[in-house]
Amino acid sequence: MPSLKDLRNRIDSVKSTRKITKAMQMVAAAKLRRAQEAAEAARPYAERMERVIAGLAKSVEGSEGAPRLLSGTGQDETRLMVVMTSERGLCGGFNSNIVKIARKAIRDAQADGKTVKVLTVGKKGRDQLRRDFKDLFVGHHDMSEVKRLGYGDAQKVAKDILDRFDAGEFDVATLFYGEFENVVVQNPTAQQIIPADTSGMDAGDEGDATLYDYEPNEEEILADLLPRAVATQVFTALLENAASEQGARMSAMDNATRNAGDMIDDLTIEFNRSRQAVITNELIEIISGAEAL
Repeated sequence: MPSLKDLRNRIDSVKSTRKITKAMQMVAAAKLRRAQEAAEAARPYAERMERVIAGLAKSVEGSEGAPRLLSGTGQDETRLMVVMTSERGLCGGFNSNIVKIARKAIRDAQADGKTVKVLTVGKKGRDQLRRDFKDLFVGHHDMSEVKRLGYGDAQKVAKDILDRFDAGEFDVATLFYGEFENVVVQNPTAQQIIPADTSGMDAGDEGDATLYDYEPNEEEILADLLPRAVATQVFTALLENAASEQGARMSAMDNATRNAGDMIDDLTIEFNRSRQAVITNELIEIISGAEAL
């Protein structure tokens, strides 16, 4: 049975921990507001970009002049998995959930006989995947020094991906990130970015294609637009990840604060019982001594 001093030290220690988790919760709440606003502001542009590409892709479908970013290499042998996670922990299962779907996709691709390459953005995903797939790593982007995400940060990642595609290093590229829904829910998402997957894109009304004449032609517009679309998708994923990370951290720190409070209550009850037992023993010794006299 722990002594009164040990119990007192444990209570003080848990109280200190509760102060830290409460402070982290408040910081995450402040950062979440800005991150959520940025993620929500980027969604309309990304959705509109998808609609434009879907409309253009429909008009050049089957054409020999279609850009490789749209039509692909004609093969599906080598796949690049771009896994985006956070640079810091203490955010619940946020990183683990993204790594989980990425790990499944890697193993499924390997089971189909595909060659897999892994590009990571964020230390937490790299650390987890490195245990099982260290030999598959081809690169890593460190965002720990980035104070506020900008489009330039996404362009660096997108340029790396596009350069590898132009060099023939892979045939299909897939992004893995956490899509922000609310403070409690962050959905792990896998999105194919190369070649552009237009099957799920909404091209708008059927009559839209007859309202526009493209100058230059659709192939040339797509050749310029598709690299920007890749950078936009990467930027959107980074913003969604940032909002999801802060939401998950806020929720995790709130739970930690509550658990610390419950532990303090339990330890306080145990401390009071132990102190009462000590006092009772002392009284018994005093009474026994007085009766002996």
